[in-house]
Amino acid sequence: MNIRPCTPNDAPVICDIYNYYIKNTVITFEEELLTKECILQRIKSYCSKYPWLVLENDSGDVVGYAYGAPWTERSAYQHTVEVTVYLHYLEGGKGYGSALYRQILALLAGGGFHAVVARIALPNEASVKFHEALGFTKVAHFTEVGRKFDRWIDVGCWQAML
Repeated sequence: MNIRPCTPNDAPVICDIYNYYIKNTVITFEEELLTKECILQRIKSYCSKYPWLVLENDSGDVVGYAYGAPWTERSAYQHTVEVTVYLHYLEGGKGYGSALYRQILALLAGGGFHAVVARIALPNEASVKFHEALGFTKVAHFTEVGRKFDRWIDVGCWQAML
């Protein structure tokens, strides 16, 4: 596997990976499929301050990505970052997510960030175990704050210090 910085050329495959989760899961609360142009704009808007990484499998295909984003826009939160990872839906269980997270956490720590937060739509036992194995601790639980596929969804926040 190879982890490298995201480039604009990665937007189409990132779009494909992410749109699967929009269409089929409550992992993301987005409901409308995105275009590669929209993904490209997100990459451009965040990459100046936050890392975006892609993971290529042994065949050189991009099968996952991770990125940092602002936790919130207020200036006092500038040292806190939200992290997200997505893998192609057929590529789980191969250690790709852990590899991406370890790399992005190292970059964030070296970039002057102090705290990292991950939001998890609940229930999601696999994601909870994943984050806790990487040193995250649950710090919040919001009841029925999202609605997708005609059902209410809870969200938990997990945090790690860098």
